[in-house]
Amino acid sequence: MTKTFRLSGNAMDRRWHVIDAKGRPLGRVASEVAQLLMGKHKPTYEPYLPMGDFVVVVNAKETAITGNKALQKVYYRHSGYPGGLKERTFAEQLAKDPRRVIEHAVKGMIPHNSHGRELFRHLKVYAGPDHPHEAQVRAGTGAKSRAGSAAAGATTTTTEQSE
Repeated sequence: MTKTFRLSGNAMDRRWHVIDAKGRPLGRVASEVAQLLMGKHKPTYEPYLPMGDFVVVVNAKETAITGNKALQKVYYRHSGYPGGLKERTFAEQLAKDPRRVIEHAVKGMIPHNSHGRELFRHLKVYAGPDHPHEAQVRAGTGAKSRAGSAAAGATTTTTEQSE
């Protein structure tokens, strides 16, 4: 009789990925990011665990879209007051805050519940090519990196590893 393997929260191996959005279509970048955030690329994927990786997206201001979407794609937001509906085209939003374009696309591709909100916190988007997460990208947060740093003589606590 075989037993079903269930991954526990302690055995999760999270890594950091840097994705360059320069010249790539918005939907392709967003779907790749959503898959990494949810952890669907891992053989031990569990839909109820936030086991996905951390993702850093750079060059958000240089993402591409096809066709005439720069003028036709509209982003809406509401202030909560009567008559408070605001709208921006893709081109206006890209000029104002390019990070929101990628965040909006990714947010629509992850679960719309508390699990999705937790996954969304693992996404870091930057308009330019620079980001402050180089140390995390190099080190990682998985069991292998913890074992490697322990072997090197470095002591880390669990609070330093979690984000």
